[in-house]
This record gives sequence, structure tokens and C-alpha cells, in this order.
Amino acid sequence: MLPLILKSNLQFATLKTLSLVSISVMSPQQSVQEVFRTADCVCFDVDSTVIRDEGIDELANFCGKGEEVKRLTAEAMGGNMTFQEALKKRLDIIRPSVSQIRQYLEEFPIRLTPGITELVKLLQDKGVVVYLVSGGFRSLIEPVADKLSIPRSNVFANRLKFFFNGEYAGFDENEPTSRSGGKPLVIRRLKEQHGYQRLVMIGDGATDAEASPPADAFIGFGGNVVREEVKKRSSWYVTSFQELIDSLAVQTK
Repeated sequence: MLPLILKSNLQFATLKTLSLVSISVMSPQQSVQEVFRTADCVCFDVDSTVIRDEGIDELANFCGKGEEVKRLTAEAMGGNMTFQEALKKRLDIIRPSVSQIRQYLEEFPIRLTPGITELVKLLQDKGVVVYLVSGGFRSLIEPVADKLSIPRSNVFANRLKFFFNGEYAGFDENEPTSRSGGKPLVIRRLKEQHGYQRLVMIGDGATDAEASPPADAFIGFGGNVVREEVKKRSSWYVTSFQELIDSLAVQTK
């Protein structure tokens, strides 16, 4: 009996060692791919990731303030102001009303990035919880969530405020995504509240890359716009959601 127990323990120890060795020899890209294939939660950025456009720029164009906002965006990208300052200044220029947002949504249908619908469904069918985490506006992002069958309670974005007459009244500065470091804060809270063990962040921007850690892995996305800084910081950088779909397909074979 004793030799059998020793043999069993030895086999277990050998398998454990082999598993650790296999993980240790993975490349950084393979490690991220493995986390993605076994994820229990995936968070997507929205603008230029889930959808093909940048919501605030498109809304500014619609409201006739495109060039002013574009100049301010360039200034903000130069690091001359915080994210929240840039957001406030841009919104003070646009000052979108409830009626303008409603008209914008009616006249400009959502342009989902190819492959995102299939990818989200695949993840959800596997039991993976999907969230949208964005520095954009909830009023523009909730329709995107509806289209992808993602609960609105799984949307983290900025809330616009309006007066009773529907005119613009500001934005909720208490929303984490309205300031620098907001996305990491959202992800940290999700992990604390729900106990996610393998949470992946996917997005095109620097604020998405900054979310890992606390995210267990980050996948850079360049299907709509390629940002070299993000590409350099990504162990796994994809230019099509089909690459992620194919990765999940490999796991199920």
C-alpha cells in the first residue's frame, strides 16, 4: 500500500512540476492568450474598439463644434491637462442637449466593429461576464450594450446631467471613468465585488493599457485605429476580433 501512495504522490508532484514548467516557458503573448481563453470576465473599451467611431468627436461634429473639440483633444493628448479637465472643457464647448443626443442616435446608427457581436456571444455562451468600460457617455453607450445583449448594469461610463428643460448641465464628476486612473479603479472594484480570478481588458487606448494590473491581462486592439504607444505596451496586439474568436475556437476543439 505504501509504495502505491508514494507512487501516486510522485506522479502528482511530477504533473505539478510539468504544469509550472509549461507556464514558465510561455512567451508573454502566449500567457495573455491563455488568460483570455480561461477568463471569467472580459471588459471592453467602447470608442474605436467595440464601435468604429470616437463618440465624443462624432457628437461634437453633429453639434457643429468638431474643430474646436479636435484642437482641445490634441492639447489634452499633449499632457497639458488632466483627463477630467479635458472632458469638462470639451463638454463645455459641445453642451449637448437631450434633444440633440436623441437626434444624433436617430440619425447616426451604431457602427459596431466587425466580429464584436460574435465574440461577445461566444464569451457569454462560455459563462464569461462581459462589461463595457468607457470614458465616453452612458447615453451613447447603453444603446451599444443593448445591441450586444450586455446588461446596462454592466456599463461603466460617464453620466451627462441636464436641466429640466433638457439643456446641458454638466457631468457626474464622481464617476470613476471621468478622471485619470478611472478604468483601473473600475476593474479593481469588479474583482473585489465579484471575485473574478481572470479578468481581461481589451481596448485601443493608453487608459485601457493602464488598467492591467489590476486586470490580469490586457489585449491591445488596433482594428479601427493603431496607436503605436499601445501597441508597444501590448504583449498581445490584434487588429481584428476574428483573432480572438479563433483563439476561443482552438480551446473548444
